[in-house]
Amino acid sequence: MFKRKSKYPRPTATYREVWAKGDPSFKLSFFFMGLAQLKHKQWAKGLAFLGLELAFLAWFVFSGISSLGMLSDLGVVKTKKVVFDASQGVYVTKLPDNSVVILLFGVMSVILLVAMLGLYIANLRSVRTLYVQLRDGEHVPTNREDLHSLLDSRLHATLMMIPIIGIVAFTILPTLYMISMAFTNYDGKHPIGFSWTGFKAFGNVLTGDLAGTFFPVLGWTLIWAVAATVTTFFFGVLLAMLIESKGIKHKGFWRTIFVIVYAVPQFVSLLMMAQFLDLQGPLNNLLMNWHLISSPINFIGASANPLVARITVIVVNMWIGIPVSMLVSTAIIQNLPQDQIEAARMDGANALQVFRTITFPQILFVMSPALIQQFIGNINNFNVIYLLTGGYPMNNNYNGAGDTDLLVTWLYNLVFGQTQRYNASAVLGILIFILSATFSLIAYRRTNAFKEG
Repeated sequence: MFKRKSKYPRPTATYREVWAKGDPSFKLSFFFMGLAQLKHKQWAKGLAFLGLELAFLAWFVFSGISSLGMLSDLGVVKTKKVVFDASQGVYVTKLPDNSVVILLFGVMSVILLVAMLGLYIANLRSVRTLYVQLRDGEHVPTNREDLHSLLDSRLHATLMMIPIIGIVAFTILPTLYMISMAFTNYDGKHPIGFSWTGFKAFGNVLTGDLAGTFFPVLGWTLIWAVAATVTTFFFGVLLAMLIESKGIKHKGFWRTIFVIVYAVPQFVSLLMMAQFLDLQGPLNNLLMNWHLISSPINFIGASANPLVARITVIVVNMWIGIPVSMLVSTAIIQNLPQDQIEAARMDGANALQVFRTITFPQILFVMSPALIQQFIGNINNFNVIYLLTGGYPMNNNYNGAGDTDLLVTWLYNLVFGQTQRYNASAVLGILIFILSATFSLIAYRRTNAFKEG
């Protein structure tokens, strides 16, 4: 039997061979990066490895050890104390250690350690490659050739450096910091000096004093996400089919009218709708002038009916979201196989049967990944709830949340509200991520687009 060729070929030399048979510069490169490259005149690569290692060691000695050591307890002094200074003969106030800064620098130190480990592995691979080239009599790239390759064969690596640094600084670091915060008692009572508390904050959210708010808000978040996604998709498809129907004139004009709604900034539309639906707003005045109601309806106010407020936000979201689905559906409908549709009509299929068996499945097949993305976006749809209702009406049984609050808006309330439960908000952020990631992976793997891709 033939052995299957590995995707990644085995190295032509092991690190043990490099250590045993390489010259002293190769052995020293296991401890001082870049020495082997420097000896064989690969100045740029050698100086880069050696310079980064020296910079790391200097940072580690003067700052890194201290940052990592303080990460274990997030500071010794947790509360403000008044102590007597014998040298000055006066009482002085000693502030608690700033655990916020300690945690931040500790997380940064861990990231730098991991980055240094990756750099060390890259150095070992470079040393092994250089050893094989010398051992087998192959051409060893000169310093000029190495620099030229950064703009040619390795241009992708050169261009990726800045985005990678940005991702680490603005995505990975804040994410790890937020995750770490969930395992502390960082809140309004411990704003500066806080400590590690393990999974206590998770217990507070899932089984403790916040559980009575978390599970109802989670349920409404899922209902909202499903309703908002389904309604905008379904009515967007219907609107697209209506405009594309035979006999409809000025199709471009009608599409433009609905696209204008999408073109207007979302926060402007939401603030306008909030004024329109106000207790003293135009809608209530019109309904009362037409004698359809005897008193104003409280759609989104603090004392509104929870069911009315929830239905209202779903309807308003349709106004904002339908044009997007209409545009995508229009492009799909215009590219549908007309021969299948004509064959179905010749076989006696009516418009509803054509839609159910041909048009809708084709649209759903193409839009399934976009619908998953839209569903996740609705789980985290902060703008609609915050700008339209502000979470109202408030629920006395909830802790810092209203009947229309989603998990993401409740998270905001926990951070900027009176309680300032930063650790609980971090837990919510983790749970929202787990929920979104799990649904995305399961749903996407079940779509036809993934199975047939």
